Amino acid sequence: MPASPENAAQPDLADWLRLTLARGLGPERQRRLLAAFGLPAAIFSTPRANLAAVVGSDGADALLAAPDHEAIAAALAWAVTPGNHILTLADGAYPRALLEVADPPVLLYAKGRLDLLDTPALAIVGARSCTPQGEENAAAFARELATAGLSIVSGLALGIDAAAHRGALAAAGGQTIAVIGTGADRVYPARNQALARQIAEHGLILSELALGTPALAHNFPRRNRLIAGLARGVLVVEAAVGSGSLITARLAAENGREVFAIPGSIHSPQARGCHRLIRDGAKLVETAADVLEELRWTAPAPPAPATAAPARGTAGDDAVLGALGHDPVDIDTLAGRCGLTVDALYAILLPMEMDGRIVRLPGGRFQRHHC
Repeated sequence: MPASPENAAQPDLADWLRLTLARGLGPERQRRLLAAFGLPAAIFSTPRANLAAVVGSDGADALLAAPDHEAIAAALAWAVTPGNHILTLADGAYPRALLEVADPPVLLYAKGRLDLLDTPALAIVGARSCTPQGEENAAAFARELATAGLSIVSGLALGIDAAAHRGALAAAGGQTIAVIGTGADRVYPARNQALARQIAEHGLILSELALGTPALAHNFPRRNRLIAGLARGVLVVEAAVGSGSLITARLAAENGREVFAIPGSIHSPQARGCHRLIRDGAKLVETAADVLEELRWTAPAPPAPATAAPARGTAGDDAVLGALGHDPVDIDTLAGRCGLTVDALYAILLPMEMDGRIVRLPGGRFQRHHC
């Protein structure tokens, strides 16, 4: 089976999958093995006694058990589907921000735009059972912060998470990353199926869990550490005391990220978590500008009228194709060639991609579709 472009440089992807799919061998012991013996291929050629010295007898037995060939084959097949990616710790596209957390995933399943993993990001999280005002606040903050050039990270849950994703998608570029607590081939909750499709098309869906993993309660706190790890800061919109959003905020603080909270009514249970965060040192914010100021982030200048995106199907498309040439090119280089802002260029490229005239490659690169 041919490898997808981003996995072509990883002919040992099946070994990485075998390592992460070994039953009973968690991420911590997987990383210890990688530190001790190197790449997975070397791990599987190491004598049992040496393996046991690092991960114990049960860990060595799990490693040397017969591989789950069916699960490995299914993952490899999923990875060659356009838009799907499997990233390992050895992959150049692996998000650098996650290397800073205490327990980075050995392997990530991604669906959508890998280039978003290299963009500055802010997490927006909050209550599933939120108030209408909280939902409006989440969408408005996300839209304005995404327009300022930040990717919006959240967890695809109902309520605040979903509103944040929708707000980001409404901004130019649709920069949003959904970190999920199931396999990347599943959507939870089911009510967010349509939203998940939009994110996969214009943003990115990310999971460290094996394909087919259902929604299990113990996976969501682990998901939260990735949300916090990917972002420069976490904005909590609404949260009850003891909610998962406060876990995300705590993890962000532990990893040196900023924590922001929007205050609410003293009579609202959904505001009590935010008020606790503020008492504990989180920054009270009332506008998206407050967040940008704390992050020392300057929004990109709006495109001048002369660089506005031409209408679909006009000579502007031909000009972009001419600038694209016949070799893969990254978005920043292409924007420079065209004299357009990145946002304006994306507005041209997305319809061309949907029409099949160009293809999106890993790392935010584009290429003409060669028939």
